[in-house]
Amino acid sequence: MLSARRRWTVLAVCCLSMFLVGLDTTIVNVGLPAIGRGLDVDTRGLEWIVDAYTLVLASLLISSGALADRFGRRRVFQCGLAVFGAASLVCALAPSAGVLIAARALQGIGASMLSPVALAIVVNAMPDPKERAKAIGVWASVFGLSMAAGPVTGGALLAGLDWRALFWINAPVIVAALLLSAVFVPESRAPRARRLDLPGQVLLTMVLAVVVGVLIEGPRFGWTSPAALVGYAWAAVATAGFVWVESRRREPLMDLRLFGRPAFSGAVVGAVAVFVALNMTLLLNTLYLQHTREWTPLAAGMATLPLAVGATVCAPWSGRMVGGTGPRLPLLLAGGFITVGALCLVQLTPHTSVFLLLAAYSLIGIGFGFANAPITNTAVNGLPPARAGVAGAITSTARQLGAALGIALAGGLVTATSPTELALASRPGWILVAICGVLLLLVAHTSRTKGASTAPPPRKRGEPRDSSQRTVVR
Repeated sequence: MLSARRRWTVLAVCCLSMFLVGLDTTIVNVGLPAIGRGLDVDTRGLEWIVDAYTLVLASLLISSGALADRFGRRRVFQCGLAVFGAASLVCALAPSAGVLIAARALQGIGASMLSPVALAIVVNAMPDPKERAKAIGVWASVFGLSMAAGPVTGGALLAGLDWRALFWINAPVIVAALLLSAVFVPESRAPRARRLDLPGQVLLTMVLAVVVGVLIEGPRFGWTSPAALVGYAWAAVATAGFVWVESRRREPLMDLRLFGRPAFSGAVVGAVAVFVALNMTLLLNTLYLQHTREWTPLAAGMATLPLAVGATVCAPWSGRMVGGTGPRLPLLLAGGFITVGALCLVQLTPHTSVFLLLAAYSLIGIGFGFANAPITNTAVNGLPPARAGVAGAITSTARQLGAALGIALAGGLVTATSPTELALASRPGWILVAICGVLLLLVAHTSRTKGASTAPPPRKRGEPRDSSQRTVVR
């Protein structure tokens, strides 16, 4: 049993790594115009620079969580830091868009070993449910802050340096996290090794890549073209194959039985919706302010400060609410604030008042802050503690899928749009953000109140009991 000081130190170290993962998800957004000019890349290429990271991250999260449960969470965590750091250096030195996209994909591999593993380490270090709920609130606050602060940080770096500084900044954080994890983070694993589900991993990667690829390339080759129809069919077949394979494996990559439980499936849908809303907001904001209104990257990044403040203030508050009364109220608040914030911008014009823009971003940030803790808590409590790595990975996969979809959808709306027409073209995007808020309101009605059972689903024949999978910490 770790002391209280040690437990919260472990949380701080994990939060440092999560800040890095979240920051890299959004810091590039504000630098996209500069990257496009520097490497001569069009809007579709810029979308791939962002989504190469999120796609690989989303695809590998569950396998990385299972690897951590098997080989040791601290070991996989440190390996992820090393891969992420090396990939960041390649990004900073990339001579072309192709190299940058490949390096971003490598960053995604490293990040996949950080996100679910950090959450699993926190969950296993906090055995008390109330303390765990508070810790998850802090974790969600840091992750939310990093996502929201990315554009601000990126804008500040671009004010005095070029776009390569967006990746150089990772180096000192990586070194600090490696040193601190070696000193303070205990090793932990599930004593019974789970088999890797390679067919499921391949099919999941295929589904995500095809869906996002069609969304990004659809405006170029046409939504009803033969290429698009092939993409739709490929995605449908891959999805059906994934469901078929996973339903027949003894130790699947993703236990599909969990999605039969409204609370768990609602948490996954909510995670996708929240990150679609956030990433559409950030990308549409960047393109609108820098192209239509000709703001500098720093000014465009500073415009998202209300969003970052709202997310930072409300996330720990949401964690306390989850620990005290359950997830329903913070989810209702999250859905309401995101919906109202998006509706403020459905009539966006090139001359919309700055006050209305900042108010809308603030409302969306508050909603984002309230959303993360109840979603994460519900998903983690849906699995036994020994499967904490997989539990965190499922939620994180949903988040990153939402991020990739948000970028692809936003980019598809404004591809080949002139600066003067961008505000009008982005209006459907704000309607989609509002729909995401409404989805959260619906998810709130499937969430469990305080004290509800979080028992895992029935065991399949031959599966060990949860008591035999207790996490070993040393």
